[in-house]
Parts: sequence; structure tokens; C-alpha cells
Amino acid sequence: QVQLVESGGGLVQAGGSLRLSCAASTRTFMQYAMAWFRQTPGKERELVAAINWNGGRSSHAGSVKGRFTISRDNAENMVYLSMNSLKPEDTAAYYCATDQQEPFAAMISTALVAYDYWGQGTQVTVSS
Repeated sequence: QVQLVESGGGLVQAGGSLRLSCAASTRTFMQYAMAWFRQTPGKERELVAAINWNGGRSSHAGSVKGRFTISRDNAENMVYLSMNSLKPEDTAAYYCATDQQEPFAAMISTALVAYDYWGQGTQVTVSS
């Protein structure tokens, strides 16, 4: 069973930057797509960005495109979310997740239901 542990959240002023990290517990991590989701109280969890197994394909939500970048380091079992030009509306709990449906898949899913394992989340708060 895969365990995912996020880190890097915190309080930052608008316009600032943060980099979130997600550490995976198993070597098989490198075979599967990964994603970052976020959620605020009372709202549904939404996809922020996703990346396929080798980093050759990624997808970013329209609200973060050009500001956030997902990346991965398979040698280190890590996935990252670099967040720049942060806005107060980016305030949320951020979750790392893995889609274990199909190894070495070229395509990535943007659907929440495709993701099998989740981290515990890390809070990002952007002050105005």
C-alpha cells in the first residue's frame, strides 16, 4: 500500500511562493500518475495539477496555469508543486494523490475518482 506524505505548506503573503513536496513510500510510485488537489471548507476537492508516470505529460487547472508547476523526481520518489504569484484564493488544504489504475500510462486523469491513495494534506494560507 502506498503512503504519501505532504510537506511545505504554510503562511505566505500574496505574490509570494511556496513549493509543496510529496514523498511516496514505495518504489512502484514511479510507475503511476500523480496529482495535487486542493480543498477549502464547504467546497469539493478540486484538481490543481497532474503528471504522468515519467513527467512527459502534465495538466494544470486553468486557475493556476502559468503560476503553478507540477514535477516529479522518480529517483527520489517525490512529486512537487511549485507555486508562484500566490493569491488569497489559493488558500486551501493541498493533497497529494496517486492514480494506481494503470502503470506506465501515457495519459493522465483529471477526475478525482481515478485517484486511489491520498496524503493527509498540507495547509496553504495566502494573506492579502
